[in-house]
Amino acid sequence: MRQWNRRQFLGASLAVFGAGWAGFQLSGCRGKAGRQGEFTWRFAICNEIMKDLPWEKQCALAAEAGYQGIEIAPFTLADHVDELSAARRAEMRKAAEDAGIQIVGLHWLLVSPKGLHFTTPDEEVRQRTWDYVAKLVDFCADLGGRVMVFGSPKQRNATNGLSREQAMQNLIAGLKYVAPHASERGVSILIEPLDRSQTDVVNTLAEALEVVKAVNHPAVQTMFDFHNTPDETEPHEALIRKYFPYIRHVHVQEMDGTYLGTKSASKDYVPAFRALKELGYRGWVSLEVFDFTPGPEKIAKESIATLRKIIAQL
Repeated sequence: MRQWNRRQFLGASLAVFGAGWAGFQLSGCRGKAGRQGEFTWRFAICNEIMKDLPWEKQCALAAEAGYQGIEIAPFTLADHVDELSAARRAEMRKAAEDAGIQIVGLHWLLVSPKGLHFTTPDEEVRQRTWDYVAKLVDFCADLGGRVMVFGSPKQRNATNGLSREQAMQNLIAGLKYVAPHASERGVSILIEPLDRSQTDVVNTLAEALEVVKAVNHPAVQTMFDFHNTPDETEPHEALIRKYFPYIRHVHVQEMDGTYLGTKSASKDYVPAFRALKELGYRGWVSLEVFDFTPGPEKIAKESIATLRKIIAQL
């Protein structure tokens, strides 16, 4: 990884990325149209659902179930991404290519190693955390990924007497620090709104947009997750239409975090998917669930069947 200090990060010019970033936004976020302008969806699955399987089998299972992409939670592969050598990264990328799927990017960024915190008043810990996020950028890019979903609620809470406002400012400062490196590597960092039961920093898309605008860098945007909308006051469809220019990724599951098909998503999510289609969203829709007990095969196959049922109603 290229070594950066604070001054280098903050002083880097947006021109470094230039036309390459524009190309990323078109190809990485909007995807590809089908033949003769046909609208196509791109479905991915988050790999922690399959974390007990070897990586190569994860890729094969995802492809066999019908997904076009796989999204990685780094802690499922190693405690620290430095443990994954350049050779192993190349092997992982080839395994995905051999299976016929694409590595979409990363999420659950700061579960490990221990001791990381993005907004703490402890400057040394913040610096170490920001530097680790830069390493994750390199890991993501080395695998061919284009997005990093920044959830990690426990690593962004207001802590140790820090006010929520101060935590937000530290979050913004950290994103400004890593954004130039992310743009150099063609990676977009996406602020994930999480409800108040998980964190007190960025609970709604409106607050995520405040952060995006404060950072003011094209490498930092936001995303939409059905499960993480309890603090919102508008329906899913309205939120998508309102914040669509900043939405670069979508996570989907039943509202209680179970796999698709266990509850009412096949009916309730139709207006939201219709909005995505009408607005021209051609990015990834990734399955992220939090109850793994049914097993990876059942979760993967029944969820994509539900996604197809939703799409058939549009």
